[in-house]
Amino acid sequence: MAKATATVWVCQKCGGQSQRELGKCPHCKEWNSLVEERAPSAAGAAKGMAARGGFRLREVKPVAYGEVESQDDARVSSGIDEFDRVLGGGIVPGSLVLIGGEPGIGKSTLIIQVADKLSARGQRVLYVSGEESERQIKMRGERLGLKAENLLLLPETNLENIFDEIERSGPGAVIVDSIQTVFSSKIESAPGSVSQVREVAGQFLMLAKNSSIPVFLIGHVTKDGSIAGPKTLEHIVDTVLYFEGERHHNHRIIRATKNRFGAANELGVFEMTGAGLVPVANPSEMFLQERPVGVAGSVVTACMEGTRPVLVEIQALVSGSKYGTGRRMAQGFDANRIALLIAMLEKRIGLHLLGDDVFVNVAGGLEIDEPAADIGVVAAIASSFKNLPLDAHTAVFGEVGLTGEVRGAMQAQVRAREAQALGFKKIVMPASNTAGLERLIGLRVVGVRSVEEALNELF
Repeated sequence: MAKATATVWVCQKCGGQSQRELGKCPHCKEWNSLVEERAPSAAGAAKGMAARGGFRLREVKPVAYGEVESQDDARVSSGIDEFDRVLGGGIVPGSLVLIGGEPGIGKSTLIIQVADKLSARGQRVLYVSGEESERQIKMRGERLGLKAENLLLLPETNLENIFDEIERSGPGAVIVDSIQTVFSSKIESAPGSVSQVREVAGQFLMLAKNSSIPVFLIGHVTKDGSIAGPKTLEHIVDTVLYFEGERHHNHRIIRATKNRFGAANELGVFEMTGAGLVPVANPSEMFLQERPVGVAGSVVTACMEGTRPVLVEIQALVSGSKYGTGRRMAQGFDANRIALLIAMLEKRIGLHLLGDDVFVNVAGGLEIDEPAADIGVVAAIASSFKNLPLDAHTAVFGEVGLTGEVRGAMQAQVRAREAQALGFKKIVMPASNTAGLERLIGLRVVGVRSVEEALNELF
């Protein structure tokens, strides 16, 4: 009698394993995420570790720290300034980059533009496509006006065949679109499963580190907006780039949520045109170009996205509710943080907002997660509640505590200079950050220590 094949239940969210079917993953508590997969045998696992695609592993020996050559000048420009900024200054040889975003937001468009720029410099690029044929990629390239003379298209999903082609052609960069479609014949589970994604990403990591070839992986996005696959996939790669914002807007925002070679949370802004994604040199001007003037509930705040200062408009709408408790809704800002700020306004300032609906929106589709935008949210809510517009040439920033104090923020000088460059006349900021800002010509710097002082100055 044939022996039954051992199976395990693997969570498609976190990669945890269970010996039996469960409705909820015991590791990450996600519901209906366990999928049955065949458990790899010890012999199969050893065979998979012994054979790693078609490339040769270099011999590894310990090296003294002082003998390691510096890699500061090893970065290669992609030819797109905003993409280089997000990567931390350029493409690092041997890096593994994961690019995620919603369908149709521009992942493939951006990466094929990068491939065109690299191929124009004589560098051979291998584009592995598991979802589109070479003719479909050619049609997109013609629509964007690309030449890409050194771009090789490979419509293949088998990992071993891909590595054989890499060994044969010797490209300077590899693009995989997408990681969920590639599978290894050494793993018996279906393509896109946790086991396949983890194995494929691990082998591409070994390829990048042993051959110094930069590899770009494009990943799908789940319903909750996170990159599909286990969290271990984000731990394996060196850099995670994520498209933010609505795909219905003309601009596209790319954020580095993880970067081993540069600043995390770095931001790159592009504009979607008929010729593809065009870099935006001044994002602050773009976010403020449609700002209404003389309207209550609109405030400009200075934020830091990585190393870049960005001025954005925060809009608030406070309206009466027919029910006893008002609703709190937010777009681009943490709703829980807004609830804390509203409670602070109720207790410390005396604004009765309990029975009113409060809606907060960050104009332009940008998502803000830093506490220095607190004073902007508070000022916008107070402006809408009092129905008093703020001065159009005034910007604010600062963290707000539950006792009503305004705390200092990092890189205050950079924020103030950005406001000065865009023509603002006054900036309201924490009093602890005003040192050294008296020399800014044409900008009046006002330091405040509490929310009450800030509102008195603004109104």
